[in-house]
Amino acid sequence: MFESNNDPEPERYYDWMLWKMRKEREKEMKEEMVNKQERMIWVTFRKEGIHKYPAALDDPKLKTNDWDDVSFLGYPHRHIFHFRVSIEVFHDDRDIEFIQFKRWLERLYQSSEGGNEVLVLDYKSCEMIADDLYEQITNKYPHRKIQIEVSEDGENGCNITYPTK
Repeated sequence: MFESNNDPEPERYYDWMLWKMRKEREKEMKEEMVNKQERMIWVTFRKEGIHKYPAALDDPKLKTNDWDDVSFLGYPHRHIFHFRVSIEVFHDDRDIEFIQFKRWLERLYQSSEGGNEVLVLDYKSCEMIADDLYEQITNKYPHRKIQIEVSEDGENGCNITYPTK
């Protein structure tokens, strides 16, 4: 559809004008397709954490004393939380360099000397963890679409899309 070797430049003026207009329209269509693309980069990382779901101890929908009983979730338990974070970029040449982005995200969960982590997994759900992370990302990189997946041990989790603010 765009560049074709089967479409040689005509010699006659009117044929050439039609050919030229067709080529310009093809070029415009190609540029329009490129400009309408949604570009995102993504990174993954993992973080060990302990959490619990206190309501699981007492809520009859959760503490069923049957096959679907999940009351054990009410006690602190360990997971490796898996993260996959996507963020919108506005051009194709490292608008956000993904290695730097990943390192920055990982540092949000590391203790600093004498201080606490910027973000703490604590006793939060995957959705709460994603929301907290989103706030940090959008403060540093405003006006971008962001997608965050957080899972427990890469098995169960959430996937949240945050539209552009």
